Amino acid sequence: MKVDKKIIVRVLAIVLSYALITFLLRMGLLNRQYTALLIPIGVNIMLAVSLNLVTGFLGELSLGHAGFMSIGAYAGALFSLHVEMPALPSILLAMVIGGVTAAVFGFLIGVPVLRLRGDYLAIVTLAFGEIIKSVLNALSFTNGARGLSKIPLNANYEHYTIVFIAVVITVLVIANVVDSRHGRAVCSVRDNYIAAESVGIHVSRFKILAFVIGAFFAGVAGAIYAHNVGIIKPTTFDYNQSIEILVIVVLGGMGSIKGSIIAAIILTALPEVLRGADDMRMLLYSIALIAMILINQSGFKEKLLERFHSGKKQKAGE
Repeated sequence: MKVDKKIIVRVLAIVLSYALITFLLRMGLLNRQYTALLIPIGVNIMLAVSLNLVTGFLGELSLGHAGFMSIGAYAGALFSLHVEMPALPSILLAMVIGGVTAAVFGFLIGVPVLRLRGDYLAIVTLAFGEIIKSVLNALSFTNGARGLSKIPLNANYEHYTIVFIAVVITVLVIANVVDSRHGRAVCSVRDNYIAAESVGIHVSRFKILAFVIGAFFAGVAGAIYAHNVGIIKPTTFDYNQSIEILVIVVLGGMGSIKGSIIAAIILTALPEVLRGADDMRMLLYSIALIAMILINQSGFKEKLLERFHSGKKQKAGE
């Protein structure tokens, strides 16, 4: 039985990443500031990769991803606040409840909305995010504008293993979906909508599939976020949050899961790295963003990969 090289590489990357994080924490090489970034980085990776499925692989611009994140955050937080359980099963069930609730809303919103395309879809998804925020402000059991507090901190850096597993599952599931028959159908819709429809691909079905999967993992990320910070408010999940997730996807490369992971790590850690720069902090952050855009647009990554693969071929020939 022949083992796919992709599977071996993915398994090695997962094991080495976990071993590196564990080593840095056990040896005390990360200070409190950078240790606190472990969970936000994981949350942003999940959000970026899940949005990339809709925006990068499906080719539809969605500006309401923070809305699904808020649904997952509130659903998971309400469960933990009203059901007393040990930390591990509590956070696991909260993640599942947050993800499923967000997926249900993703389906309900996706059925009518995904009949639209282009700018119209972007406007409607943006409106969806704002409507969710307004509804959370109005409901009594969500505590209105004051939000929810005293949420159990079951997803802090001490429980980074759970978050790491959630991130790995997110990346592997979406990567396998993209590599599957359904994923190829989703990409064909992005490449040529009319041609995909003409060869018998049920376009609406695959669009909804991608939308629901993206919403599910955004809800899981929201539940993790709520149990990491302990306090959530409707204003946390506003339009700016959706734009920040979209920026990570764009900078990492549309349709690139690896790029989304790298961009999420850099853009989450960069503000903290530049914290000591005082007044120059935002200027340096802006310069870094512009540099990432220029590198991405120039095809610098592709050139490096070509040289790397050509070097391997030459060594193999020798």
